[in-house]
Amino acid sequence: MRIGELARRTGTTERALRYYEEQDLLRPARRPSGYREYVETDVRTVRNIRTLLAAGLNTVTIGEVLPCMVTDGEALVPACPELSTVLLQDRERLTEAIDDLQAARRVLDAIIAGAGSPAARRVDACQPA
Repeated sequence: MRIGELARRTGTTERALRYYEEQDLLRPARRPSGYREYVETDVRTVRNIRTLLAAGLNTVTIGEVLPCMVTDGEALVPACPELSTVLLQDRERLTEAIDDLQAARRVLDAIIAGAGSPAARRVDACQPA
């Protein structure tokens, strides 16, 4: 199948598919005309890539773990035991990022809450210096 068909069947864009190829996550054959030729298994591969991207993994990590991932019905599961370490490290990275964002939100909430204070009502504070 050609790139447009794969994009349609996977709900992604042709641009994204070219990016996955650039990142060596997809390896389509090339016709003599230069057109990419995808096979049926590429549909599942793209869906797996999209699942791993949605899980917060970057394409470098996806390149490492994708060959060891299998589908268990509809769920994507690691087939190699050593993947647990990589996935746990990425989970910790996400947890730290979430913690940082929550801290930033608390600071912003405090600033917003101060909007009703007497100091916030100083009209001269809103004028350019």
